[in-house]
Amino acid sequence: MSQADRIDGVIDSHCHLDFGRFDKDREEVIERARAAGVEIMINSGVDQDTNEKTLELARGHSFIYPTLGLSPSYVSRAGKNDLKALFDQIRRHAGEIKGVGEAGLDYYRCTDPAMRIRQGEVFRQAMDLALELNLPLIIHARKAEQEAFEMVRSLDKVIFHCFGGSLETMGEIVERRFYISLATTVCYSDHHRALAKHVPLESLLIETDSPFLSPRRERNEPSYLLDLVRQIARIREVSPVQVAEITARNARKAFRL
Repeated sequence: MSQADRIDGVIDSHCHLDFGRFDKDREEVIERARAAGVEIMINSGVDQDTNEKTLELARGHSFIYPTLGLSPSYVSRAGKNDLKALFDQIRRHAGEIKGVGEAGLDYYRCTDPAMRIRQGEVFRQAMDLALELNLPLIIHARKAEQEAFEMVRSLDKVIFHCFGGSLETMGEIVERRFYISLATTVCYSDHHRALAKHVPLESLLIETDSPFLSPRRERNEPSYLLDLVRQIARIREVSPVQVAEITARNARKAFRL
């Protein structure tokens, strides 16, 4: 990447650099992100194993911050003892982490009514834990954005990661002064471009959700966050530097960096 392509101070508010798809070149991926101007990466755990790997990754890099969580897909396969161990794990490392999550509801993958109820029960536990630890709650909600919002509206520190819900639900979320994190899907989805056009910039975070949702043909990685910065800048008719600065400021406030 040339120096002209670089935009300094960008923050990737949600990625999974601990995942196996980065095992062969993780440090090179991190170096490319830093070279592109990604100053900070928030790495999110989704189960006990990835939570541990997230902590190790953050301990080895001063610019990577961890959040520990449990994805809805983990809830579907975890037993009662597994969930207790995971919540104990989060409590144990509360002083190291910047948020609880991702956690939430995934009605896209889960169509079984009983399992959806269980997702909600475990999500409430994650909500209670975030409140107990005074940490932001990072929400995974897919085809369940409105339901998730209704559950968390009484909280103070909430981030809707990789938001893809309706404009109406987004309006309620930002009115409640929660954060909307938009992913690199904005680069290729008309619906997500509409979200990017209408979200108040003071409520916006940006993310790659690496290794998923690539704006290019290959695996996603944090350096591609610059594609999103430029896309939002075009949509909002502002400079990429402004998008980078505003979203970085929001991320610092949201995660208390």
